Amino acid sequence: MEIRAVTVKQLNLYVKSLLEGDMRLQSVALTGELSNLKKHYASGHFYFTLKDEDAAVKCVMFRSFASRVSFVPEDGRQVVLIGRVSLYERDGQYQFYAEQMLPAGSGALALEFEKIKAKLMAEGLFDQEHKKPLPPFPEKIAVVTSATGAALQDILNILSRRWPVAEIILCPTAVQGEAAVAEMIDALDRLYRLGTADIIIIGRGGGSAEELSEFNSEKLAEKIFASPIPVISAVGHETDFSISDFVADFRAPTPSAAAEIAVPDCGEIKLRLEKYQSLLKSSLSGKYNYCAAKLESVVSSPFFKYTEDYIAGTRFQRVDRAAERLLNTFSALLDREEMNVSSAAARLDALSPLKVLSRGYALASKNGAAVKSAAQLCGGDLIDLKFSDGSVACRVTEKEC
Repeated sequence: MEIRAVTVKQLNLYVKSLLEGDMRLQSVALTGELSNLKKHYASGHFYFTLKDEDAAVKCVMFRSFASRVSFVPEDGRQVVLIGRVSLYERDGQYQFYAEQMLPAGSGALALEFEKIKAKLMAEGLFDQEHKKPLPPFPEKIAVVTSATGAALQDILNILSRRWPVAEIILCPTAVQGEAAVAEMIDALDRLYRLGTADIIIIGRGGGSAEELSEFNSEKLAEKIFASPIPVISAVGHETDFSISDFVADFRAPTPSAAAEIAVPDCGEIKLRLEKYQSLLKSSLSGKYNYCAAKLESVVSSPFFKYTEDYIAGTRFQRVDRAAERLLNTFSALLDREEMNVSSAAARLDALSPLKVLSRGYALASKNGAAVKSAAQLCGGDLIDLKFSDGSVACRVTEKEC
């Protein structure tokens, strides 16, 4: 029986697919001691072992992640790694691919923050392509924050000063404590259903990491990501970052800054409009003056001053020239025809019998018919002899042939 064998590479790839197919191994927080740490200077990658008292695992941290480590890692230091488990098929050895490295004393909140951040980043919730632009002139602005906090007053003061025409939709919620996340999600749901707001500002004033932790909720982040309306996140002070900041369309360092980002400054808009108005007036005035000067030039031209002469005079001149050409043509035609008639008359005169008679000849006719031969006559016939100056009647008395 033939054994169907697989290659080593096929086996390793299969085991790798099993490891990467287990979602529990794709976002793991791992703690232990650094050992055999090597930084590859050409590539910038970290290669090291993470161990505890009972076991060890090979680890790698690629340059794009290693460059973000905020401390100097060294052998013997306790750290927390956040990353995934996979297999390096060339060696057939499974290893941990670290994406974040924190000192072991960072605390549970920081660890949870980094874990959620890595998970949502991998899912694409932070991608720039999903960010929605802010409307340039919002009419309705929803504010999701505490009704009693200083953040709300800061936002209202800025909005009323910069863009007083905007309507404020206040959605008061808790921003700290067990009910905060649920209340903020419920407020966002209502705003999404109503669809009346142009922008949503969600946030609170500064506080400790524990007080800001509600804005690191994965559920709240997913709800913000699902918003059909642009969302500005304004949580804490400028140095504070939350998961809401990363998933929102815009991150404001403070609530006051969020209000400034959300609306234009009406004073600047007014100055800009006044500038445009001045430019428009100047342009129209220049155009008017140019057209007026051009019109004056046209009106004062000889054509407009002597319109009748220009219009009628030109046409009369054309008629006179046409009449002159017509008369000249007709006169030439008459001269030519007169010459033709004279020539014909001369030729006719040369052929006329009267011309012959004028030289002493006479034309004989009998009974009105010309006598061309003596044989036509007999003795006693009456004939007429026509001379150039008259005619006579004769009788034939004698005939010679």
